[in-house]
Amino acid sequence: MSSAPPTISPRLWMVAAVTGCGAFIAMLDSTVANLAIDAISREFGAPLEDAQWVATSYLVALALSLPLSAWLSRRFGSRRVWVAALLTFVAASIWCALSRDMATLTVARCLQGLSAGLMVPTGQAILSEAANRQQLGRLMGTVGFAVALGPALGPGLGGVLIDGLSWRWLFWINVPVGIGAAFAAKYVLPLGEASSADRLDTTGLILIGLGLPLVLFGSAGIGESGLTLSSTSSLAAGMALTMAFVIHARRSQAPLIDIRLFRRAGFAAAVGTAGLTGAAMYGGLLLIPLFLQDSLHLSATDAGLMLFMMGMGAAVVLPMAGNVTDRYGALAVSLIGSAILLLSTTAFLWPSMLSLAWAPLLFARGGGLALAQMPAMTAAYVAVGKNETGDAATIVNIAQRIGGALGAITTVVVLEKAAKADNQLAYGWGFAVLVTFAAGSMVTSMLLKRPLTQSER
Repeated sequence: MSSAPPTISPRLWMVAAVTGCGAFIAMLDSTVANLAIDAISREFGAPLEDAQWVATSYLVALALSLPLSAWLSRRFGSRRVWVAALLTFVAASIWCALSRDMATLTVARCLQGLSAGLMVPTGQAILSEAANRQQLGRLMGTVGFAVALGPALGPGLGGVLIDGLSWRWLFWINVPVGIGAAFAAKYVLPLGEASSADRLDTTGLILIGLGLPLVLFGSAGIGESGLTLSSTSSLAAGMALTMAFVIHARRSQAPLIDIRLFRRAGFAAAVGTAGLTGAAMYGGLLLIPLFLQDSLHLSATDAGLMLFMMGMGAAVVLPMAGNVTDRYGALAVSLIGSAILLLSTTAFLWPSMLSLAWAPLLFARGGGLALAQMPAMTAAYVAVGKNETGDAATIVNIAQRIGGALGAITTVVVLEKAAKADNQLAYGWGFAVLVTFAAGSMVTSMLLKRPLTQSER
């Protein structure tokens, strides 16, 4: 029988709220800018393929800075890095809002992405270092709520701002949130230890610093234009460089990211679950809107409302999931979430049987994703020491990014191949891919570390 987890102090809740604000605006800007591409293209008189870089440059730049987050936190202290990244994000948002041409906006979006790549994992590491291991589920659930709320509110909020004001307001709204969080951080966030003796692994930085952005750049290209020579070669080069980094990190005495954490009980399973749920999420975000509009003939607005239901499913479930994770451990919660994800995705294989049940189904799918992914992330931090949470946060975020990229790629490739024979059958094959990701997350969640016993606590 499980005992009640320890209570959480108001100060710890404030740490979760402050870091959650940073995660919220970072996630909001990773999704909501897609809505503005058409408006930006018209205002600047640029072709859509150029305007698409408003979204792509953010993701590629984020991948460029992400591997550096753990080393910078060790070198300068986690709070300093987080606040600097947040203020840079705010400055870049102002630059985006004031941009007068496509080149300036693209550079500003790159700066946003670079700062987001440092801010998100550093914020997770700060929270993990400050908390007891039996408090992490509830705290991560709170941050996860903010992260899920970004994509959930993004389409509706973005549409209102673009139609009622201007696409520039998509960036202005970051300013008060970011400045308020930076001010609160001075009084709320722990400073974090700094070490001038920590040497930078330049070889590792070059390998993963080029490899990860190339993976995401190639993935974005395949998602937009299919299997072109430039996108597939970028993806292949990125994967080769990433694998070279793994080999280098295993041999290095002071690697940029300590991949020896994979030897810890349950850590590899947690990272695998995070990657597979990332694949299921991003593959679904690509496939489901196409299916709703092409197969069910919904308008773009109605399809957006359906995706809102999926985001709300995650946002509603996460706070409750955190409490259950702290009480019973990540294994059971993540397994149940993976099962819900599997069942709700499998239902798409028989669309004629669902009739008007699409909104509840997507709500359930969003909840299943949240239940599967958040406990797995918590389990990754529980499996390592507090002085290793920076590396753990970096690895988990890289796994989510690569998983999401490969999930989107696989879905696009299957859709393209199957659509040549039968367009409706192609959606069936696409959802079969998502079912495979969900089934894989069930397998990896079974391997998560068992809950701590009373004596171990």
